[in-house]
Amino acid sequence: MPGAGAEPSTGVTPAVLRDYALLADGHRGAMIGPAGDVAWLCAPGWSDPAVFSTLLGGAGRFLVTPAAGRYVWGGHYEPGSLIWQSRWVTGDGIVESREALVFPGEPEKVVLLRQIRAVEGPARVRVVLDPRADFGRAPVRDVSRDGDLWLARTGGLHLRFHGGGGLRRDRHGFLTGELTLPAGERHDLVLELATVPLERPCQRPGELWRITEHHWAAVVPSLDGPARRDAVLAYAVLRGMTRPGGGMVAAATTALPERAMAGRDYDYRYAWVRDQSFAGQASALVRRYDLLDDAVAFLTDRVLADGDRLSPAYTVDGDPVPHERRLTELAGYPGADARTGNWVRGQFQLDSYGEVLMLLATAQRHGRLDGDGQRAVEVAATAIGRRWSQPDSGIWELPPRQWTHSKLACVAGLRAAARGATPALAARWTALADRILADVAAHGLAAEGHWRRSYDDERVDAALLLPGIRGAVPPQDPRTRLTHQAVLAELAQDGYLYRFRPDRRPLGDAEGAFLLCGFAAALAAWQAGDPVGANRWFERNRAACGPPGLYTEEYDVRQRQLRGNLPQGFVHALMLETAVTLGQVDPCH
Repeated sequence: MPGAGAEPSTGVTPAVLRDYALLADGHRGAMIGPAGDVAWLCAPGWSDPAVFSTLLGGAGRFLVTPAAGRYVWGGHYEPGSLIWQSRWVTGDGIVESREALVFPGEPEKVVLLRQIRAVEGPARVRVVLDPRADFGRAPVRDVSRDGDLWLARTGGLHLRFHGGGGLRRDRHGFLTGELTLPAGERHDLVLELATVPLERPCQRPGELWRITEHHWAAVVPSLDGPARRDAVLAYAVLRGMTRPGGGMVAAATTALPERAMAGRDYDYRYAWVRDQSFAGQASALVRRYDLLDDAVAFLTDRVLADGDRLSPAYTVDGDPVPHERRLTELAGYPGADARTGNWVRGQFQLDSYGEVLMLLATAQRHGRLDGDGQRAVEVAATAIGRRWSQPDSGIWELPPRQWTHSKLACVAGLRAAARGATPALAARWTALADRILADVAAHGLAAEGHWRRSYDDERVDAALLLPGIRGAVPPQDPRTRLTHQAVLAELAQDGYLYRFRPDRRPLGDAEGAFLLCGFAAALAAWQAGDPVGANRWFERNRAACGPPGLYTEEYDVRQRQLRGNLPQGFVHALMLETAVTLGQVDPCH
């Protein structure tokens, strides 16, 4: 449970990131900490202002926690879902709180379910509900009550709260109080937040729970194998973070630091082209096509709309990412400033086109590509032809250079697209792939025979494992083998892989290990005919999570802590792909 030293602005000390669980319904996500505090929830959508924001030092919160002075925390996800069960062992018994966002969600309305359970002995829990829209700046107003039903407003949101008959108004917030349950009893709390007046009666809690359970069971595949639980959770995370028919957010949060006091904290509540491609390809491997179809629809629309001006990221609705700005009203997570928006909106990332082609080629192989998708393939390939020789910001979003990985990703994408194209288009795209590869071979090859980071940088980069995995060059090509060896020699440590050496400091000093790279190392080892090494990489990196089983982008190996925004979608996608590729899970028929 949280320790001493609370933030003076909220009275709440953030937990370490490994202890947070995600609730999600496709349209937004909530982070819930070990004390039972819903510490983060943006409403109505992913990138809207937060209504609960204690994670970043804001004022809004929703707490359900044991009233007893001493307790220890645990919890787990119910299989095949993002239904979370918080569990506290107190000096008097065991208390649980079952948590979920009603699934599937509605675009303009959030429904948060919390069911308190007295599992062993009677339960006495403390409840604090203090929603504050606009990152804590909009207190509750227009409050009215009808029995155990409360109505109110906060900012532009309408609020309805069921099950709060035992709570009282609080002069510092909205509602507070204690609830006492006899042994074996349950009590439901239902919070609704909407952009329009809540005029229709809310369904009963039991019905909302059954709807949520049913839909999670319908959309998450059954898998078999040693890693099935983690793989099923990874799929559930991807499904929960994807707007139906729209984009998948890179993460549910903003401004969680990758390195304390280093200025490396970003807003990831947007849909990255690359991440969407990874998720769609992973879902195809488990033969569940809803995520693949969503990824194809989203990226097809973006490519047809923007052509050779494709942005690296969009909102989940396909709009431009807002400009970056600091949230001066929030203290921020310790070690970082709070901010929204992302400077990626102004970048050119060449590899995005290659990722689009690989995703659309996957969809075509599975019979999931329509006429618009076919046109998007041609537009993306044409854009590569126009722009492949230009400097770009690359997979790591750095200053523009001639990044080797970006060009090889386009080679892989063009080759994948050519395999399903007409003879004329196949010949054109294969010739373009050969031309780009020849240029990379002339300018992006180190003296030792491996790919180098860029045309003017001799160092290796873990991203250079991906072109070999994706088929830019054959697995037996010496450049693939030598790059694999060089990456491991320079960037591997203690079973984890780092992106690159940013300076002369030892690995781990400048930034954490990248879990995406660790799973790529597993795939590269498998491709090289080393199943033992592949499974070592897989097992080491899939263990780099907290009790809920969620991954961030970076992992601090020395401190065994998660770093960056939570959860990171493309890490879960590559974990799922690796599990299937290595035979750690198999789709159930």
